[in-house]
Amino acid sequence: MKLGIIGFPQSGKTTIFNALTRGNAPTTASAGRIEIHTAVVDVPDTRVDKLSAMFKPRKTIYAKVTYADIAGLDSGSAKTGFAGPLLNQLAQMEGLIHVVRCFVDDNVPLPSGSLDPARDIASMNGELLLNDLIAVERKLERLVEERKKGGTDKVLNERQTALFSRLHEVLSAEKPLRGVEISAEEEKLLSGFGLLTRKPILILLNMGEGQAQPDIHVGAPVIGLQGKLEMEIAQLPPEDATMFMSEYGITELSLNRMISVSYDLLDQQSFFTVGEDEVRAWTTRRHATAVEAAGEIHTDLAHGFVRAEVVAYQDLIDLGGMTEAKAKGKLRLEGKEYIVKDGDIVHIRSSL
Repeated sequence: MKLGIIGFPQSGKTTIFNALTRGNAPTTASAGRIEIHTAVVDVPDTRVDKLSAMFKPRKTIYAKVTYADIAGLDSGSAKTGFAGPLLNQLAQMEGLIHVVRCFVDDNVPLPSGSLDPARDIASMNGELLLNDLIAVERKLERLVEERKKGGTDKVLNERQTALFSRLHEVLSAEKPLRGVEISAEEEKLLSGFGLLTRKPILILLNMGEGQAQPDIHVGAPVIGLQGKLEMEIAQLPPEDATMFMSEYGITELSLNRMISVSYDLLDQQSFFTVGEDEVRAWTTRRHATAVEAAGEIHTDLAHGFVRAEVVAYQDLIDLGGMTEAKAKGKLRLEGKEYIVKDGDIVHIRSSL
């Protein structure tokens, strides 16, 4: 899972990145240069903590999310299409987090001259949409040229033309491509094309200390957090952070909620493997089958799949252990087509 953190200059996106990763990447403006900071973050999950306490394993491993802080995107960047290096980075992301400035700080200039979160959200959406529109138009032009020259696969050309014409119609109406239904066959035609408005997006409102969250509704998930404060807390030693949060009456960092929402944004879920050696959270798509989940652990397990032993997380916790779950009939044997539920504890039986 890889999410790109984007935002206009001085929005505080690197501050958010540092808060997420407990890092200290420079927060000074990059003056339009394309810079990438990347880090892998554990997905907070109390279920992992409880399973670890139950099984007392040698290792406890949480699900992971990779965040990339992507600098170099400015208002007007998409007028001729994003620069190749920037587009390549954005295209690699499975989803985007748009950091929107809501804080007031006289020491941090406002490049646009005023503070207007709604305007900045609309402007970023416009940049992503314009980039996609230019890319689709160029593709349609190439398809026309191919037809004129002949010698190409006419059926394939017709399918691509129909698909990209449909996408062009949506983009021309200033709508993102996220809501467009794409068949499995069309997905193959779009493979490697990197259309940015197809990617799920989370709006993150970067607020000042004590600032109330603005009431913004934009047809995408919206989360507000106090970026600078949470970065400072994240960079403290754990015992100092706990004391600081207690002093300010902070029960939970908004960052934890943001990480969880990031996970949900990509339509992902967790299942677990447990034992004396390791308790581990694995990531798979929602509605994945048991054999797909086996493949997340190791491809050999998917190839040699025989059965999956499955117990629901809450049943295991309520009954106190695997022996009790089995005695109560809560440990089940499931086949390849079983749909894995969020929180399932799974053991794969394999012939390999």
